[in-house]
Amino acid sequence: MDELFEAAGTLRSAYRGVDWASTSLGAVSGWSPTLRAAVDLTLHSRFPVTLFWGPEFVMIYNEAYVELIGNKHPAALGAPAARAFPEIWDVIGPMLASVRSTRRATWTRDMRLLMDRQGYPEECYFTFSYSAARGPGGKVEGVVDIATETTAQVLSQRRLIMLAGLNDALSGLDDPAEILDRAVRVLRTVPEDLPDVDILGTEAARAGRPPLPAVPSTILHDGTVVLETSAETSVMRVRLPGVPPSADTVLVARLSQHLPLDDDYLGFVRLVGATVAQALHRAQTRQAERRVAVLERDLSERLQRSLLTPPARPHHLEVAVRYQPAGERARIGGDWYDSFLQPDGSLTLVIGDVAGHDQQAAATMAQIRNLLRGVAYAVRKSPAAVLEGLEETMRGLGLHELATAVLARVEQDEEQARDGAHTLCWSNAGHPPPVLIAPDGTASLLHTTPEILLGVQAGVARGDHRVTLTPGCAVVLYTDGLVDRRDAVIDEGLADLIRTLTGRHGSTAEQLCDQLLTRYAATSDDDIALVVLRIPPEPAGIPR
Repeated sequence: MDELFEAAGTLRSAYRGVDWASTSLGAVSGWSPTLRAAVDLTLHSRFPVTLFWGPEFVMIYNEAYVELIGNKHPAALGAPAARAFPEIWDVIGPMLASVRSTRRATWTRDMRLLMDRQGYPEECYFTFSYSAARGPGGKVEGVVDIATETTAQVLSQRRLIMLAGLNDALSGLDDPAEILDRAVRVLRTVPEDLPDVDILGTEAARAGRPPLPAVPSTILHDGTVVLETSAETSVMRVRLPGVPPSADTVLVARLSQHLPLDDDYLGFVRLVGATVAQALHRAQTRQAERRVAVLERDLSERLQRSLLTPPARPHHLEVAVRYQPAGERARIGGDWYDSFLQPDGSLTLVIGDVAGHDQQAAATMAQIRNLLRGVAYAVRKSPAAVLEGLEETMRGLGLHELATAVLARVEQDEEQARDGAHTLCWSNAGHPPPVLIAPDGTASLLHTTPEILLGVQAGVARGDHRVTLTPGCAVVLYTDGLVDRRDAVIDEGLADLIRTLTGRHGSTAEQLCDQLLTRYAATSDDDIALVVLRIPPEPAGIPR
């Protein structure tokens, strides 16, 4: 196999299996310097990249791209793009041809494509750029595609907004029949997730709404949810237990044939049923309204948490996270945390807060969080440079929102590895300063020169800051809901936080999170997000 493909990793055998000489590219030995350079760059990238080369746009891609195309691999490797993507060729074919003819790059954000990558036309979303690869004479030899899949984010945001809108539409209604009618009207505005939907019960049947759809119904004897599948369709029935106008009220939804029947999709339909049931309960009594308010807070928290993935926890570090919604009412906010590993093994930590407390803030939070992840992973630069790149990306994508954030990276060189020490490098965009707990129990703010929020001004140069973390140290990142109170200035809250954390050097990262929520959550009128990093102390008696 040509040494050019040595960087293909798990795709080496697939590259070896392609008869390149029979393709329009010809034998590998005859490939142009431009193509060889593009292939080398593609195979050394950890970001999903594919090349569409020559007049037939023959496909050459890396390991990361395989996840985007599913069972199209390995047949797509070395195949013309029109043959690999017949179901979407009417969309991407003209785009590729345009890049080849005009030499101008494209930029597409969250494009919807019905792609057959799992045996059915699946609703997928991608953000990608097509750019021309030109040879020495300026001739376009191929097109480079740098892509990321945004399906999970788009579906999560779409469902989050729909659930919030459904809750708003039902919140002020007292008549059960009106609640059901309004709910059905709202739910029928999202055909992508619910192609057909109804709420059936004794009164609904009298109103002339026949059962939906025409598949045999399974009686809900032992549970509240039944999923019925056939060759033509899938139907989910969710009982709304013990609610007016009938104890047998059931939400019936025909599910999309373009979406996988995974936990996220089925959980979304469950939440729809829960939202309608809550509205009906609120209509019964004032006491029921108070109980539903508690359930809504839980729903908001679950929706918020659905956008926050579990943190990366390297074996030699303790990382704990928490999200606590505001206690006064159900709110979907813009607080977020993140913890993920970089390609070099270093740990990145993020705490941030988007202005506002509504579904727009939550949707913006999800966008900024995922953009920050992508920028940090792709550019592999210092935290300050990553925040600068995030600011530029936000403006380029038209995301004109205000947000604060602390981005930190935990690094360790060979000398530090021998001592169990690490370096924390961070940059702060208008966010409350982190707290450092020293091994002797001293707590202090990691104050830095104040820098403005994200989204205020273009081209802001940001600074990096560093501190050495020895075994037994801990760093606490938090949002302002932890320290900011309406009846006090924030400096008082920061001083109280330092007093609370002083002497806590014996607590684990998880214990520190619990201690802070116990101390502050009940009195906060804002969401609270926490990230705690701890360098475990060296066991007694272990020589260095």
